[in-house]
Amino acid sequence: MTKWLAVCIVAAIAGGCTSTPAEYAATLSPKDPKWQSPQCRKTRAEAATFEQRKVSWAAGALLGPYGLAIAAAAKEHQEKQRRKLAREMHLNCSTKPLPKSLQQI
Repeated sequence: MTKWLAVCIVAAIAGGCTSTPAEYAATLSPKDPKWQSPQCRKTRAEAATFEQRKVSWAAGALLGPYGLAIAAAAKEHQEKQRRKLAREMHLNCSTKPLPKSLQQI
């Protein structure tokens, strides 16, 4: 159980590297032919309204080891949601190849 908790915490800390969808949208070129497509507009609107919820390690610590595991799982879920939206945005808004960081979800 202790090993699983440690792995979960490390994964959550290391996994928090994806930028927010709105920040990722700013890195894409508005001159790309796909930029004005209806799918891209829809995805950019979703990115603009993407809500980043705060998950507190301190609140998880109050609940003990299981609370930390819950906090780690919540952070990892948020990371997956950010990556999923960034991937969708890249596919809908850019003709460039998909970056390696977004190839697997």
